[in-house]
Amino acid sequence: MKNIPVRVFLMAWAVSSLAFAASSDVIDVGSRRELWIDGFLVDQLQGKAELRLHHPVAREVVIKHDRPWEGNASAYHSIFKDGDRYRMYYRGWQITFTPGKARTSNNFLCFAGSDDGIHWRRPELGLHEFQGSKANNIVLLSGTFQGVNADAGHPAVFKDENPAAKPTERYKAIIRSKKPLGLLAFASPDGLHWSPMSTAPVITDGAFDSQNLAFWDGVRGEYRAYWRYFTGGVTNDNDWKPKGIRSIRTATSKDFIHWSRQADLRYVDSPPEQLYTNAVKPYDRAPHLLIGLPQRYVERGWSDSMRALPDQAHRELKAGIVERYGTAICESLLMASRDGVEFKRWNEAFIRPGIEREGTWHYPHQLAGWHLVETKSALEGAPNELSLYAIESYGVGTSSTLRRYTLRLDGFVSAQAPMSGGEVISKPIRFAGRSLNLNFSTSAAGNIRVELQDEKGRPLPGFALEDCPPIFGDTLDRAVGWTGGGDVSALAGKPIRLRFELKDSDLFSFQFK
Repeated sequence: MKNIPVRVFLMAWAVSSLAFAASSDVIDVGSRRELWIDGFLVDQLQGKAELRLHHPVAREVVIKHDRPWEGNASAYHSIFKDGDRYRMYYRGWQITFTPGKARTSNNFLCFAGSDDGIHWRRPELGLHEFQGSKANNIVLLSGTFQGVNADAGHPAVFKDENPAAKPTERYKAIIRSKKPLGLLAFASPDGLHWSPMSTAPVITDGAFDSQNLAFWDGVRGEYRAYWRYFTGGVTNDNDWKPKGIRSIRTATSKDFIHWSRQADLRYVDSPPEQLYTNAVKPYDRAPHLLIGLPQRYVERGWSDSMRALPDQAHRELKAGIVERYGTAICESLLMASRDGVEFKRWNEAFIRPGIEREGTWHYPHQLAGWHLVETKSALEGAPNELSLYAIESYGVGTSSTLRRYTLRLDGFVSAQAPMSGGEVISKPIRFAGRSLNLNFSTSAAGNIRVELQDEKGRPLPGFALEDCPPIFGDTLDRAVGWTGGGDVSALAGKPIRLRFELKDSDLFSFQFK
């Protein structure tokens, strides 16, 4: 797996490496899985240890949007597992560029299903007519619908896991309204037949010309929404004018209708950048972590490098309409949060635009789908992996394509060190469980050793580094053992620190069980 070493600056959370936190700062991790994705639990990085960003591996194209109601601007995919099957919702849309003009088709909300998250089918649902036929997979049309003006072109669909959700509202969606401008709340009993939950937008302060989304946050017991904003605000009237740069705003709700606690996202150690989308959602294996896959938007202007990119003639055609259509480029980033507002955003690309080929390095190439799903590995006998999806050939030709990418479970960021070695020491934590289990990978010669310390950093008897035989291999779940055994239940509920010694190894996550 390709990766880039990144030295993480933890100023927002870490105290001096010579000072240790007081008991009041002990972090209760319980028995939840903890990842290094945000650096929150790190107190010290010693030797050559660092936090390293990993990158998804490109796989096959899973859908080519070549149906007559789809097109080269089909995008904004919502992907999630529903029981034993997978669901996908997306916008069907075509943009046709001619000298000095861009013509667009109507927007449609479409549905696809899968048994494995890899092979997708577009059923003929028979719900809405297109060019005289209902043999299509359209579930919602743009236009006036049951008293609301719905724009089906910016959808975000999810299954509501709120135990109090009505059976008739088991699936929900945030749909943009153009007049009045805002976000409409929609619901469905089956994910196919949709109705508005109110006759007016439930969120109105924003730009919304992107994939705006909402979901049930089971850890915090509330709905949370994320939507397109601009740092200088937006004038929502007949003369719609955003100011500043593209940004993200959030709010919470108990009923999906009334939203409050609006806040602009804040970032740790990241410069102001244009973020086109957000793709934020709880990570299934550690739902206290909200993981986002925002798209970074960069206007590079004309240069020799820009002219050397693929599809030059088409790029110049688009730039003749609006220059940024031809000279803006995009890529997917990675960010994570524990409170939904302050995010650790990795400044290096999570998914780069990739090797130059037809249909790549365009605006907005590699728009990431919402969100990650767990799928089977192509390697026989290997454990499951994460699949994520991103758009290619946007605005080029007549069909955009959706490509799948894979990543190790929890494999976003690792605590890593070369053979010369390094150490990661955690902040004081409190846990529940009997064993400490690791998701890790080493070389044949590399290894990991673990020490449990008291709050002040002193080795605990029987759990010192020299008591831990070297751990090596490549697995998602291995219990740590010391010479006296692996039972740590006597320390449960007490403040401790974790010290990981790493040699040519990556540690992705840990969990007390």
